[in-house]
Amino acid sequence: MESTAKLRYAKVSAQKARLVADLVRGRDASEAIEILQFTRKKSAPLIQKLVESAIANAEHSAEQTGDDLDVDELYVKTITVDEGPGLRRFRPRAQGRATRIVKKTSHINVVLGTR
Repeated sequence: MESTAKLRYAKVSAQKARLVADLVRGRDASEAIEILQFTRKKSAPLIQKLVESAIANAEHSAEQTGDDLDVDELYVKTITVDEGPGLRRFRPRAQGRATRIVKKTSHINVVLGTR
């Protein structure tokens, strides 16, 4: 049984979020939450909330179908971080010019599976 959770337009660059995603890929869901709780990166609380949401989604779908689900058997099957659209902003520069600043966003997808 698989359950998914998606976070779109997260206000963090994909490269920085991938560093945290690599920490929890393939681990048990409870172990992943514990690791993310003590990781001091901006994307760690975002991914932690996403894993918790995927656990809740798994419980809900198991309840709807009448299956029995052991939460301790869930693990992070796949976690992907894709680049989202950049928010374009402009900064004034010397001699009346302006330069573009692109504030990065990302889409994070988590899939939990059972062992």
